[in-house]
Amino acid sequence: MPNSPSSAGSRAVAVTDRTDDRPVYVVGGGPGGLAAAATLRARGVRAVVLEKTDRVGASWRGHYDRLRLHTTRRWSSLPGLKMPRGFGRWVGRDDVVRYLEKYTEHHELEVVTGVEVTRIDPAPDDSGDWRLTATGGRVLLGRAVVVATGFNHTPRVPDWPGRDAYTGELLHAAHYRGPAPYADRDVLVVGVGNTGAEIAADLAEGGAARVRIAVRTAPHIVRRSTAGWPAQATGILVRRLPVRLVDRAAAVVSRISVPDLSAHGLPRPDGGLASRARQGAIPVQDVGLIDAVRSGRVVPVAAVASFDGDTVVLADGARLTPDAVIAATGYDRALEPLLGHLGVLDGRGRPVARGGRSPKSAPGLYFTGFTNPISGMLREMARDAGKIARRIARKEARAAR
Repeated sequence: MPNSPSSAGSRAVAVTDRTDDRPVYVVGGGPGGLAAAATLRARGVRAVVLEKTDRVGASWRGHYDRLRLHTTRRWSSLPGLKMPRGFGRWVGRDDVVRYLEKYTEHHELEVVTGVEVTRIDPAPDDSGDWRLTATGGRVLLGRAVVVATGFNHTPRVPDWPGRDAYTGELLHAAHYRGPAPYADRDVLVVGVGNTGAEIAADLAEGGAARVRIAVRTAPHIVRRSTAGWPAQATGILVRRLPVRLVDRAAAVVSRISVPDLSAHGLPRPDGGLASRARQGAIPVQDVGLIDAVRSGRVVPVAAVASFDGDTVVLADGARLTPDAVIAATGYDRALEPLLGHLGVLDGRGRPVARGGRSPKSAPGLYFTGFTNPISGMLREMARDAGKIARRIARKEARAAR
């Protein structure tokens, strides 16, 4: 059985069919899982992180080269260890990975790599414990489970008509690393979320001959920072304000700080910023898209409707023959095989509870990292970790009395 420490140097943990002390199992060795394990350990609760790859922070290692956090270093640190000032205000991908490795070492987390959990069930003896089925037919018994498999788990490419017969180059944004392979080529980026917007700007700056971005719904675009004030700070301040109030205020700020790009094919969006965020549409933080669109280096076009041989057909009837299509079309949480049978997912496949709250039908089962709030995902995972650790520690204290 694979049973190795992470690349960060954490000690290996012997996983047997039934652990004597039934630890809390944390499924996923990304920021959310590591934060939960660290806060549990700080409260004297043994937590074992199960990571299906060979290293912690696997999803971060696979992101494109240009990526930097859209949240500040200050509000992106996990509990118990600040990110170094030398990382700068907007932390780059490689520094995030180094931080996660250091975090694992600093907290002496128990991480088992190369073990993928495939199913979670209540223990059959009605003890309140949880049974995890893992690769190789292994069965693990834990007194609680924290699911932290990640918001960006499985790349999603729409099933466009004609997609399977498309003869051109089509890849998901998860496989994009940098602009060098696309120098002097015609590229269509599909999707104008944060990833699509940043990849389009990266291609334009990196020497692509033509860059177009297919837009289904015009996004809210915000400046990452205005006069030194980060957009994240505003997101934190307005989180608990009435949605209508935030929508109105955001519309005023947008007209002042973001130019109208309607003449360039990117109109201002319908619907308020907070209303859209509630539905899962996070604003796009500008890291070059505005200037690229205004200068014509990135040209917005209609949404993709279908493929026809080597041609991309757009919703307005236009037909394009780009050299490459990069689908920045999001990810699925892919939780259904793991625990869809427990009735703990909503209609979109996301957990019905998070942080210190377990679903009513599944006490002892916790979730973190499955929302993408305007206040910052890492910040919310850090807060979730504290709530989870407090709840589990209290339950254990009561059980020990």
